[in-house]
Amino acid sequence: MSTNRRAEESLAPTLSGVRVDKWLWAARFFRTRALAAKACDLGRIQSNGKEAKPAREVRVGDMLLVRNEGGEFGIEVLGLSEMRGPAAIAQKLYRETEASKEARAKAAAERKAMQEYAPLPARRPSKRDRRRIIQFRGGR
Repeated sequence: MSTNRRAEESLAPTLSGVRVDKWLWAARFFRTRALAAKACDLGRIQSNGKEAKPAREVRVGDMLLVRNEGGEFGIEVLGLSEMRGPAAIAQKLYRETEASKEARAKAAAERKAMQEYAPLPARRPSKRDRRRIIQFRGGR
């Protein structure tokens, strides 16, 4: 049996619920299940408006708020899976809300504008530069 077929079978409606850390890993929001569990423990995952512990069950139709390096995702659960499969299959497990898409696009535009108007310096500050920075900030 091929990997794609096994991943598609894992979408079968036989599952009534899956642990949130397993689901986040299978949906490719986190590289490892341990990172998904850590995000839950740190309060970065909300399920239906409540903080989600790693063992909380996710069901079809649940609304999740996921904060990771990629931004803040508001998603609706469309399918369940305990296995991590190809990205094409993982994207079928959820649908991102329009408000979430707009907010992430706005944040990306702000980051781009910030880089344009306040670029990172080409080198580390010299001792003289550091003294000026400290003086400007009101120190010493």
